Amino acid sequence: MPVMTNFMLDWHPKFGNLGETFATVCPPTPLSAPIWVAHNDVLREELGLDEHLFRDESFLNAMAGSLLLSGSTPKASVYSGHQFGVWAGQLGDGRAISLGEIQTPLGIQDIQLKGAGPTPYSRRGDGRAVLRSSIREFLCSEAMFGLGVPTTRALCVTGSPAKVYREEVESAAVVARVSPSFVRFGHFEHFASIGNVDAVRSLVHHVVTEHMPALAEQAFDDKQLALALIRETTQRTASLMAHWQAVGFCHGVMNTDNMSILGLTLDYGPFQFLDGFNANHICNHSDNQGRYAYARQPQIAYWNLFCLAQALMPLVEEQEPVLHALETYKTLYPDYYDVRMREKLGLSDAQANDRTLVQDLLSLMDKDRVDYPLFWRRLSHAVGESSASNKAFEPVRDLFIHRDLIDTWLQSYEDRLANLDKNNVSKAMLKVNPKFVLRNHLGELSIRQAKNGDYSMVQSLLKVLQTPFDEHPEHEAWAGLAPEWASDIEISCSS
Repeated sequence: MPVMTNFMLDWHPKFGNLGETFATVCPPTPLSAPIWVAHNDVLREELGLDEHLFRDESFLNAMAGSLLLSGSTPKASVYSGHQFGVWAGQLGDGRAISLGEIQTPLGIQDIQLKGAGPTPYSRRGDGRAVLRSSIREFLCSEAMFGLGVPTTRALCVTGSPAKVYREEVESAAVVARVSPSFVRFGHFEHFASIGNVDAVRSLVHHVVTEHMPALAEQAFDDKQLALALIRETTQRTASLMAHWQAVGFCHGVMNTDNMSILGLTLDYGPFQFLDGFNANHICNHSDNQGRYAYARQPQIAYWNLFCLAQALMPLVEEQEPVLHALETYKTLYPDYYDVRMREKLGLSDAQANDRTLVQDLLSLMDKDRVDYPLFWRRLSHAVGESSASNKAFEPVRDLFIHRDLIDTWLQSYEDRLANLDKNNVSKAMLKVNPKFVLRNHLGELSIRQAKNGDYSMVQSLLKVLQTPFDEHPEHEAWAGLAPEWASDIEISCSS
């Protein structure tokens, strides 16, 4: 395969020096007649990459998998996992190929092409991704980053007229994903399942040494290091779940092979941000049992952590300290969630009845299917205006059917704010309650345009979602209620 020699990166060995046990050398399959669909200049700059890259045809070909970057050794990694609660056995990077890890101002970052062709782990699949799923992942990963949610990132999307066969014939695309690491719970599960304890040990040391330096500095033996990793990943996962629930994000496929060891949001498939609040909403059309419904996500994360801990048991050998490490989730998650929700309400201190205040509100929102992001944004503005107008909360009340119930809640909320400066409270709320999220219908509209060769909405959406707390008055329509047809959008695991 041709090599792009006019662009140099400071490459870091993929998986350190772990070797072929963990990842197989696998060059991408060239994508015919590639074109730019969208690119992320904000991330490019943060990575310290040249400002002319997205005008370079050679780099376009490199991001489409048709040209190798100088010094890159593309690899696909092996992992296993539980899918929908059932052990699925060996999986792996079936359509994702890592170009390698680079040294950047953000630290070590792995550049991975998703949709770059078959790998040894494709399980007879074509290894390709389609335009619609690539756009959705590109936009959502950056939307989550803009919201302050731990996540993988996306550098660009390249498209092609090449055909991909799913439920229907679609066009191929590749999304370039960026993350400090794509190591998953499933990596540990894989080697534990085949009895390769040495590989589990090596993987633990790799993750801690490369990505958790505070732990690496302590003189842990293997048992202590494994327990420390369980505690750290439990803490990060608990924090991540609190972020998801607070912003109203549904992942859709919380399999253990889609869980990041670093506590990042990983693998954007059938995700959705809530429109009307429904605690039992299922965003994945393939999830017939509702295993990954919105309200179940925190518990599923806990279940997945148990799977990770079981994989690490050969290093610890004692059940009690592992269970103790996992038990921290039961206090960490609710505490993190309380913090996130107090922030959304503009409460700078904690009081005994705050959790009840939140739960009463969510019950009302669920009862009336109140638009989740719109409610929080309107409430943020209303608090600031309430000192000057007794009608300030009318736009909030208008979202509810049961006005008497929301009036009672609003009175309780105003009582809670009684000793606070409401202007300052409002300003703080507007910094955590976004005006814009990637609603399903917005993603769908951008995809429809892109299928017709117009990528302008993808790029415009990206800019808005990167700064979702700003007003962006020129895109006011994107902050309104979802149209009725949005409820008919079906998102499945197919990509």
